[in-house]
Amino acid sequence: MNTPATPDQPLSGRVAVVTGASSGIGEATAERLAAMGARVAVLARRAERLDSLVERIGQKGGRALAIAVDVTDVAAVQSAADRVADDFGDADLLVNNAGVMLPAPIEERATDQWQQQVDLNITGLMNVIGVFTPQLVKAAQERGVADLVNMSSIAAQNIFPNFAVYSGTKAFVTHLSRHLRVELGPKKVRVSALEPGIVGTELQNHVTDEGALQWLADSKESGMEWLTPQDIADVVGYLTALPSRVNLQQVTIMPTAQPS
Repeated sequence: MNTPATPDQPLSGRVAVVTGASSGIGEATAERLAAMGARVAVLARRAERLDSLVERIGQKGGRALAIAVDVTDVAAVQSAADRVADDFGDADLLVNNAGVMLPAPIEERATDQWQQQVDLNITGLMNVIGVFTPQLVKAAQERGVADLVNMSSIAAQNIFPNFAVYSGTKAFVTHLSRHLRVELGPKKVRVSALEPGIVGTELQNHVTDEGALQWLADSKESGMEWLTPQDIADVVGYLTALPSRVNLQQVTIMPTAQPS
């Protein structure tokens, strides 16, 4: 039997899945949703990081399940979904957070980096959506609401030199989310696209382009305070705990000092 929601734990009784949960936004979001009462399945490739996260959640009285998976492997994602259903029941809250940012001038023809971004940011995202949507729809019919939260970026809207491929993948995420909202909204599945500005995560550690690294360094030297993963996690918690009639379909979250 599901525990009824309370003001302190508004997500009690819900089953959340968070991809890219081994660090950064995904890790913080998993902890936030668990603190709000959800049972949380955390998915990523680094098993040891997931085990540590599950242990921390458990020490705080929450329940979590670690599943090591590469979201670009659709068969592995399906196995993960089956395990979530077996252990926790059908997922009714999915946070698609796995992604990578590898900016470079287009003239460099960094084709391996292009493919890596498309594979993870688009194909991996679609694998997770495709596999978990039946659970979301079923859970929404039974429980009255489900949430699909896709992590996009301000790069989906604005122009950043050398970020063309990354920005293109995030524009896909935002526009896809609008379409999915039309399909799934009538089935009580809320779809939201989150578009953060600069967040201090491991994402920046993957950047190798000197121009992009200098731009990031300049933003810090200018005194700009970057967003934290916890800032984004708080927004995810807020929008998924809203009354079922309310859908924040697109949320842009910016550092106060970031101009665009």
